[in-house]
Parts: sequence; C-alpha cells; structure tokens
Amino acid sequence: MKEHTLVILAAGMGSRYGGLKQLDKMSDDGDTIIDFSLFDAIEAGFKKVVFIIRESFKEDFKKIYDERLKGKVQVEYVCQEIEKIPAGYKVSPERVKPWGTGHATLMIKDVVDGNFIVINGDDFYSKGAFKTIIKALDALDVDSYNMCMVGYNLKNTLSDNGYVSRGECFVNENMELTNIIERTHIEEIDGVIKRQDEAGNLETMAEDTIVSMNFWGFTPKYLEALEEGFKSFLAERSTELKSEFYIPTVVNSIIESGKGSVKVLTSDAKWMGVTYAEDRPVVVGEVNRLKKENIYPRNLWQ
Repeated sequence: MKEHTLVILAAGMGSRYGGLKQLDKMSDDGDTIIDFSLFDAIEAGFKKVVFIIRESFKEDFKKIYDERLKGKVQVEYVCQEIEKIPAGYKVSPERVKPWGTGHATLMIKDVVDGNFIVINGDDFYSKGAFKTIIKALDALDVDSYNMCMVGYNLKNTLSDNGYVSRGECFVNENMELTNIIERTHIEEIDGVIKRQDEAGNLETMAEDTIVSMNFWGFTPKYLEALEEGFKSFLAERSTELKSEFYIPTVVNSIIESGKGSVKVLTSDAKWMGVTYAEDRPVVVGEVNRLKKENIYPRNLWQ
C-alpha cells in the first residue's frame, strides 16, 4: 500500500457552536471528534497527518496531539491566516475570517507530495469510510487530476438544532461526479428537508440526495489547480468581506475542463458532528455507546 496523508481542516473558530469545537471533549475519556478520525485513519493505513489550524491555537493542538500520536503517525501543523495569500491582491482591513476550505487546503502544498484526503475536524465519518477511500486513493495516479470522495445520504447528515451546509452532488451512471453545488442552508421543516436559496426561497430536497461532507481524495495535481483557482478568485473577490473559496469550486473546474474525474464512493453511516452546542450531548452519548460496544477501545491512544 502506498503512503498517504490525512489532512484535517481544523482552522474554524466555531461561531455557531460558540467555541473551539475541534478540541471539545466528546467522551467520558476526554476524546475529541478528531481523535476518532485519527484512530480510524491510522487503522486504515494512513501514515501522515497534517492539521490545518490557526496560529492562535497551534500550541493547544500540539499539546494534545504531539503526545497522543507520538510513534503512531507523522504529524505536521500548518496555519491558515487571512494574510497568507499570493502577493499583489488587495484585502479589506475589515475582513476577519480566512478564505474558506480551498484556501485552507492550499496551506499544505509545502508539506504534502503524495496522494491525500481532506476531512473536516468536527465531523465523524465512520471506520468503513476510511477503509473505502484509502483503496480508492491507492488507485489514483499521482500525476493525474483524478479524484475520489465519500458521499453521504442527506437524511443522515442533518442537525436537529438548526441548518447545516452541505455540497449537493450530482453523479452519472458510473458514479462519477458531474457537478457539486454548495448549499449553505439546509434543514428539516415539518418532516421535509428544505434548502434555502440566495433569495431566501425554500426548495425541497430528497432524503437520499448524495451530499459531500468534505471527505475528498486528491493527488498533488489538485493543489496546482487549487492555487491557480485561488488567484482567479482573489482577482475578482479579494476586497469582499465574507467571500469564501471552496474546495468544490476547483473540483468542478477540473471536471468541466475534462482534465480529471471524481469517483463517488458512498456511505450509509449516520453523521455525527457539532455544528451547534446543542449537538454535543447527542455526540457524547453516541461516542460513549460505541466504546461500550467495543467498536472503539476505552483508551484510543494507549
């Protein structure tokens, strides 16, 4: 098996959650959600992990994960900050947040030289998903623009406590992605799943819609395309206060250009995550159940 890298998006400040949810304890034993993704990825065969974080809490991460992961996997930390962009672009001094998941992923370009996956630091993906994607990652030619992803059924990814953002996936008969559209406001209303468009109108979505939870498999060529795409984005929108550059923007660009394709792998796992503080008790209960049923050991890092 080739050596692959796990990249964890963990630079968010948790505005809807009300704190740094990436490091919040989600079990009686003090585990974070990230701990379970790390455990599953290492078990599946990943040899390196890169945390994309912020300078303001880098030491907090190192204090936890340097010790837990010592001798188990190679660890790198990179920081996403507003000012970490190519020279020559104007940025509003009033901007307070970095530029989104695409910008975050660019931070790894000097520390990753092989195939890699990208996941969110506040989502629980399931053991099976990591085992599935590492096989697909093995099959990706490192010099190609081909990609893979794990998709989830929309009904399994909702929060009972408010709206969520998901990437709506469109696939062909070969389960290859043809388009992905970022839906920034999805919630269940009176038993029906609805999404809100830019005008505030509500449209119904099918429960079995395949959605992205940011579980992507890429080759280094994706980073090249990402860098070019980010420059184009900045040329048009760098002075905007809240504009974001998403991972799927460049995925769609590669598909449309015909340079590469995306194999869509699916999981029937139910999402666990902490978009809102009210989500936390549900996650804690489920995580403790998984440990009691010996799906995970009591001490993940002993």
